[in-house]
Amino acid sequence: MDIKKLAPWNWFKKEQEDGGKSVPVNNSAVNETLWGGDHPLVSFHREFDRLFNTMLHGFGMPSLGLSRTGWPALAHDILKPTLDIGSTETAYTVSVEVPGVEEDDVKLELSDGTLIIRGEKKQAKESKDKDFYCIERSYGAFRRVLSLPEDVDHDHIQAVFKNGVLTITMPRKALPKSKVKRIEVRKAA
Repeated sequence: MDIKKLAPWNWFKKEQEDGGKSVPVNNSAVNETLWGGDHPLVSFHREFDRLFNTMLHGFGMPSLGLSRTGWPALAHDILKPTLDIGSTETAYTVSVEVPGVEEDDVKLELSDGTLIIRGEKKQAKESKDKDFYCIERSYGAFRRVLSLPEDVDHDHIQAVFKNGVLTITMPRKALPKSKVKRIEVRKAA
């Protein structure tokens, strides 16, 4: 029995094949300091996380997003926006939370049944007072890659950006029904 047939559509198949590298930032010095180098317990923890992620992947589910060091979302996923995916009989809806990102800094691309959501966060905050001066900046790029189901109508996808949330609506189209052919069962001679 194929377990993958029981799992729902894997929207993250292309992203997992890509290695989940959504942000090209990796600060190994910070990661090594947090874990204390190659301690035997750290090695055991990494191996256990790898096995667990492999098991989840075997069921067609996304991994836990643990980085090489075991810290969730620290190395590559710090700017990876969260997604909400829903479906009705007529459409799929994907909501992407991108706070602090301007509408012009978000790009959508559709290629070979894959929806790529790209963006860049550029934010600067300056505070002045009598006794202090502070400038805070945060910036970075993100990318999410979604494998679209076969019944998505690629020509009528719409996207709306409001209050830091990108909502993508993808209408569903009727798939051609497979032909069923009856085969006559005869008695053996």
